[in-house]
Parts: sequence; structure tokens; C-alpha cells
Amino acid sequence: MNLLLIEDHKDIAAVIFEYFELKGYNLDYANNGLQGYDLALNNHYDLIILDIMLPKMNGLAVCQNLRAQGITTPIIMLTARDTREDMLSGFDQGADDYLVKPFDLEILEARITALCRRQKGMIATKTLAFEELTLNINTHTVERNGCSFPLNPTLFNLLKILMLRAPEVVSKEEISALIWQENEPEKDILRSHVYQLRSLIDKPFKHAYIKTVPKLGYQLVSNNH
Repeated sequence: MNLLLIEDHKDIAAVIFEYFELKGYNLDYANNGLQGYDLALNNHYDLIILDIMLPKMNGLAVCQNLRAQGITTPIIMLTARDTREDMLSGFDQGADDYLVKPFDLEILEARITALCRRQKGMIATKTLAFEELTLNINTHTVERNGCSFPLNPTLFNLLKILMLRAPEVVSKEEISALIWQENEPEKDILRSHVYQLRSLIDKPFKHAYIKTVPKLGYQLVSNNH
């Protein structure tokens, strides 16, 4: 089983690593939220153990952004504060479970096993749909009217963001932050990717789904709009 641990407290991380590696788990580690977000976005994990209080990007923001990107990997959140507000905030951002430090490692393992068992029972192929558009999360392909188009990682993430938020307008700044984080390239690059995506899913068809909202961003619009 592959786990991602995002925890800035070195002693806690070391204890978790030692326990789970002896049990035969494979672990990746990040000591800040931004690094953890990048690992979770670009690799497959069976579960993420996520601290709330993290440098660079806190755990709530990491969880929220992963869910906004369509990442459904189970997340157990860790916190040193046993407050109702923390728990509600964690669940509201998409966390699946919650543990307060200090915690029993056997309890953590039991919760990991239960969450992974539940996840495996879900439908293996996950898709997003907007009218005639169907985006396959597993294969990174989009279908429209029986035509299938493979997407590179940037186009896949761009379309996923628009589909998750449809029919809302998503600002250019938010799209850039979600796709490139702190490594945002020059300003025209997003427009170039939108053009590429339009060439695949809009230009061969009568109705264009991707709409530019001047000075704001982009949105997907209904065929009946």
C-alpha cells in the first residue's frame, strides 16, 4: 500500500515512518503543504496522511485544492488541536477522517485500512460529465459525441477544473495557481492551452463549450445557453 505523509514535525513523521515501513507499507514524505500537494497531484497513493498546521500551504488548503482537482484519494487529517471547528473545517474541505495528536498508531492503521477498503469498493473508473463532454479521470481522455481525445497533463487539469466548477466562471489567476502553483509561466501560456483545448473539443463541433469571460476567466456553457 502506498501512503503519502505530509507532516512538518520531524519526530512525529519519523515515528509514523518507522511503524508503517515495518508493516510493509511504502511511504512518500513531504514536510510542507506545497510539496505535499505537488506529490499528491502527480502520483498515485492509496491514502494521504495530512497535518493541518503546515508551512507554505496549510493542510486545509491542500485538501481543498486536491478535491478541486478531482483527486479522490482518501485523506486522514492530523491536528494538535481538538476543536469542533477544526474537525468541521477538515470535513468541509473534503477530508475523510480525523485524528488528534497524540494518537495511537494502531488506531491510525485501522482507520487507514477501513478507508482503503471503502475506496476499493467504489467504481474503479471515475468520470466527470458536462452535457456531451465526458472526462475519464483514469485515462486522461475526453469524449464528445463518440470522439475520444487524449489530453496532456496541463490540458487534462485545465478541463477538469472547468468541469468541476461548471457553469461557474473560473478566474485566470485561480486556474494558473491550481495548475502551476508557484511556478506559473508567462501570462500568455494559459491562453495558449485554452486554444489547444478548444481545438480538440470545440472546433470540430457545432456548439462551443469553452467561453472566455473578458477580464475574468473561462467557463463551460450549456448547449442551451
